[in-house]
Amino acid sequence: MPHEANGRVIEFENVGLRYGLGPEVLQDVTFSLAAGSFHFLVGPSGAGKSSLLRLMYLALKPSRGLITLFGRDIATTPRRALPALRRRIGVVFQDFRLLSHLSAFDNVALPLRVGGNREDDVRKHVIELLSWVGLKDHVGARPPTLSGGQQQRVAIARAVIGRPRLLLADEPTGNIDDKMAFRLMHLFEELNKLGTTVVIATHNEALVERVGHGCLRLDRGRFAVDAGDQGVSDTRAARPAGGNRDRLYPSNAGDAA
Repeated sequence: MPHEANGRVIEFENVGLRYGLGPEVLQDVTFSLAAGSFHFLVGPSGAGKSSLLRLMYLALKPSRGLITLFGRDIATTPRRALPALRRRIGVVFQDFRLLSHLSAFDNVALPLRVGGNREDDVRKHVIELLSWVGLKDHVGARPPTLSGGQQQRVAIARAVIGRPRLLLADEPTGNIDDKMAFRLMHLFEELNKLGTTVVIATHNEALVERVGHGCLRLDRGRFAVDAGDQGVSDTRAARPAGGNRDRLYPSNAGDAA
């Protein structure tokens, strides 16, 4: 069960991000996500979706503002405590980041083995999940021998195998056909029903409309929440999760970079 403060998995308060001396790519981003909620992150290319996800899984530090993850203020959390926080997050990267010298089976098994699971249990769960994503005949294949779509499915299986508290996926359906995309969405929804908070960055508007969850929107660093999105709130205004279905909750961001 979640142990997040106030039932919130993650909170951003006036967060800004710039790379080097360049302009800000994210500006005054403020929101919180409720434990067990499901959201799409949408916006045009270059809007800052991947940068926002990188902040959420602690690959980047904000240039300004506060981020709270699982009830911990990231700015004051000791460095030695960060790996334990990261292990509660499953990430599906756009470039997959599979270990090329390991089989599909061993790539997916990594989170369970790091967590100290018995090998019999590891094998059972990994085989079951690889079968679910259509790779039961490729468990021994190494990533370089797999297609882009197959590598994507291995990456997704690795991200969800440990039932993370927070799942972040960057274009997880970009290399697969629509039938498999909807099958994987069902997998994400089943994980969400078990209590995982899910955030999926995507350009696939048809997928968003069909699946039907709410949206976080980015456009040139500006952030907003679609009216009626359940489980997300603008913490600056202290609105309840879900809010008024007839309004957007903009971030009051400055001019876009």
